[in-house]
Amino acid sequence: MSRPLARRTAIIGAGSTLFAAAPIARAATGLIATPPQTLGPFYPPELPLDHDNDLVQVTGAPAHAFGQITHVYGRVLDLSGQPIEGAQVEIWQCDANGRYLHPRSGGSLPRDGGFQGYGRTASAADGGYRFRTIKPVAYPGRTPHIHFAISGAEFAPLVTQMYVAGEPQNERDGVLNGIEPAARASVIVALEPADDLEAGALQGRFDIVIDPSA
Repeated sequence: MSRPLARRTAIIGAGSTLFAAAPIARAATGLIATPPQTLGPFYPPELPLDHDNDLVQVTGAPAHAFGQITHVYGRVLDLSGQPIEGAQVEIWQCDANGRYLHPRSGGSLPRDGGFQGYGRTASAADGGYRFRTIKPVAYPGRTPHIHFAISGAEFAPLVTQMYVAGEPQNERDGVLNGIEPAARASVIVALEPADDLEAGALQGRFDIVIDPSA
């Protein structure tokens, strides 16, 4: 995330309660703009040297990350359903112990040095993006989730979060339930077996719909 974007998304995070009341953009295509969410306190203050789209294997680390490997993919689209090429897509999440790549992410357990914690990629001509990460886990006060930040030349930065379908904590998570009910389902993703990609892995599709007027 660039410094101007970091500043802007910090403001987004600080004003996240406003988004719950904001109307959700809908298009004649039936698409609903992906709802903005809080940046949260754990965006990495310094990006890791290895910040590609494979968070499971860190360059130079002796072992892969703990946790169940999960492939998250999708497309970045506008409200008309047209793909957005060249958007920067960032993700960050806690490791299998519930710790982020951030000095204020507490907990008595050590951070998993085999987990990258942050990754980024650019959307392709068809809007497609892909990450190899781990299934998100819960930590005190939050249901499992992955943070996303999407930026591009033609639209304002969007910060949002992806959630996992079927997680019991979803019903009690204040950030998730602050989203207008009609849009809430758009950020909840079913994770399915992905043995065709690699044994024991999961996969889930998370399409991100940008409202250029936001």
